[in-house]
Amino acid sequence: MLRWYVSRTLTLYLPLALFALITLLPFYWMLITSLKRDQELYSFDDPLWVKRPTLMSYARLLSTTPFVHWFKSSAIVALTSATIALLIGALAGFAIARLRFPGRYHLSQTVLLTYLVPQTLLFIPMYDIFYRLRWLDTYLSLIMSSLTFVVPFATWLLIGYFRSIPKEIEECAQIDGATKLQTLWRIVLPLSAPGLVSAGLFAFTQAWNMFIYPLVFISSPEKKTIPVGISALQMGDVFLWGQLMAAGVLASVPLVVFYTFFQRYMVEGLTAGAVKG
Repeated sequence: MLRWYVSRTLTLYLPLALFALITLLPFYWMLITSLKRDQELYSFDDPLWVKRPTLMSYARLLSTTPFVHWFKSSAIVALTSATIALLIGALAGFAIARLRFPGRYHLSQTVLLTYLVPQTLLFIPMYDIFYRLRWLDTYLSLIMSSLTFVVPFATWLLIGYFRSIPKEIEECAQIDGATKLQTLWRIVLPLSAPGLVSAGLFAFTQAWNMFIYPLVFISSPEKKTIPVGISALQMGDVFLWGQLMAAGVLASVPLVVFYTFFQRYMVEGLTAGAVKG
């Protein structure tokens, strides 16, 4: 029995502890740095501890920068993009997974390949399009540009999840007189809650962390998103470490909350999509 405990500790618990330490250390460092006073930021005494915690960096961030506007911009873009991605992804994924038409297999593969196109290849032609449409410096440009990479992944993920649902359930609903859309709305979508949650969380996370498109398409300071706004806290060779870390902590709060509440659905949705996609 002792040998079993030692073996399990060395092969399971110790690697998990090291993984947790490596994963959580940057977040811990970010949190304690945001709570340090200016004197402690550049002191090497007890770098992993805060002697006199203060919220001064948070107060400076909220009073001297338009961080509230950055947060609002990120929330508008991320929530709208996630909602539209779920709507389009559910309809497209259900059509590819269930309807029979020529080329649906190649279409499902093309959807995934579209997601793999680097964003740096798209922002120049999209800039030209948005300029002609007069969408530059608007939230619409950010929402439309984010859909180019969140919709393909959401569609691909939901294709796999829809395929994991037995067809017999849908056929029973259609025998009772339900149309395809009614079957999708009343039968398939309620059964696909984990897949919808994981696709929505992914879309929200990607749109929330988007950097290159807001940097190129947005010029008004109050319409910048959080990642672009945080980059503005570096002034030449001067780094406002306290405010930078405070902004990082506040920007992480929505993602931490969402993933904490929906972690179980996220894992279930991703594994089902990966197996059946």
